[in-house]
Amino acid sequence: MIDWQKTPLIPVVAQEVYTKEVLMLAYADERAFERTLETGFAHYFSRSRNALWKKGETSGHTQKIVQVLADCDGDSLLYIVEQTGAACHTQNLTCFFTNAIDGTPATAPAGVITRLVQTINQRKNADAHSSYVASLFAKGDNTICKKVIEEAGELSFALKDHDSAQIVYEAADLLFHALVALSSQDISPRQILAELARREGQSGITEKEQRKIH
Repeated sequence: MIDWQKTPLIPVVAQEVYTKEVLMLAYADERAFERTLETGFAHYFSRSRNALWKKGETSGHTQKIVQVLADCDGDSLLYIVEQTGAACHTQNLTCFFTNAIDGTPATAPAGVITRLVQTINQRKNADAHSSYVASLFAKGDNTICKKVIEEAGELSFALKDHDSAQIVYEAADLLFHALVALSSQDISPRQILAELARREGQSGITEKEQRKIH
């Protein structure tokens, strides 16, 4: 669909397959596009260096291609990718984290989990006396696991009491501590989303039976 003679350099938007977040905007020429299709990993053309480059070649923060879409005019592309690590050179998971109107950090709801995970990871080695997250990591697995169990129990009691406001509060606490637990094992929420995507359309009964087999 791409007329490379007409548009030798076209914009490419990269979007995370599981979180649906827009990660970055770059450019591709025909060679970069071909390398993307050949290797299954995103390749772009650097306008500043006038060279082909593979995303994550030096950082390890690669983009595995899930799907490549062209727009209706055939002059731009959308790469649906599995992002490893941060997409942005600033180490933010997405390049779009600043409000263009006033320069403040973006607070789009779709990015809350992503930003929270990034904050948790950044505070792993912080001062345990000044950071709650750091204090959990400093105390180790037992404390982290106990907090998950504790928050799950409090959510259960709130559910039993049919207290909507408390349910939301306790569910948020449980999710937060679950993310801390995942981070302690170097597991990304994207891996959880990938597993849920794998199970989509499958009977829960069948899925549990398959687990018993394996």
